[in-house]
Amino acid sequence: MIMVTGANGHLASLTLQELAERHVPALSGTRSPVEGQRRIDFDDPTSLDFTGVSTLLLVSAGYAEDDRVISRHQAALDAAVRDGVSHVVYTSLAGDGDHLGFALAHRATERLIKSSGLGWTILRNGLYAELFGTLLTWTADGVESPFGDGALAAVARADLAAAAAAVVGDPAAHAGETYDLVGEPITAVGIAESLGVAHRTIGLGEYRAQLRADDTLLPFQPPMLASIATSVRHGFLGTMSPELARLLGRPLSDPLTVAASTAAAMRPDR
Repeated sequence: MIMVTGANGHLASLTLQELAERHVPALSGTRSPVEGQRRIDFDDPTSLDFTGVSTLLLVSAGYAEDDRVISRHQAALDAAVRDGVSHVVYTSLAGDGDHLGFALAHRATERLIKSSGLGWTILRNGLYAELFGTLLTWTADGVESPFGDGALAAVARADLAAAAAAVVGDPAAHAGETYDLVGEPITAVGIAESLGVAHRTIGLGEYRAQLRADDTLLPFQPPMLASIATSVRHGFLGTMSPELARLLGRPLSDPLTVAASTAAAMRPDR
């Protein structure tokens, strides 16, 4: 049996939907279960019950400081070994992402997985096109961002979910593989052009000040977001790879369309 963790999150819920459409049975694990889901809370080791699970899709529990994220993943892997899971598939971060402020927890988790004794597959996911769209800020005369003309090999979340479903549906075919799952490079300027508005580039210092002034962000989030900004701006996140299209067996969703649609949905009412 397959289990998908973080089942109520965007990526996991799309993966479960993909598996259902492929008629592949899977369990849903989440910290806030509804009927038919299993309670899996990485912060409560007593809830980590993988009995009857042969393949675990470990969706990164990355919404915290590194030490907490790594502890969560270690607890999940310990439980997987204890309960007889044979294969873990982990949603990691694209290889280009080593410069990002949240890369360390992913790379540390990859090490833990490879030393766990479990069969494994690493899905090094690129940054979402949806995320890129949300990181543009609407102004009176268009949008602004700290990205300059730098490109991001953005990927639609639905494509990553389809890839995850393909891998967990046949884990033996992907044993020991690390896949770099990125999309086609797009720019903030290109998103603005698609929206028919102007784009203004702001400095990284101005962007960081905006982040610090945003009281909705947790303390660790501003440096993470700033690391995305400088990495895109200076050309560290634009490398393409054919691996996602190969896994899907079809062309990728257009990341520019996805990012522009997301940005448009955030446009304030005029």
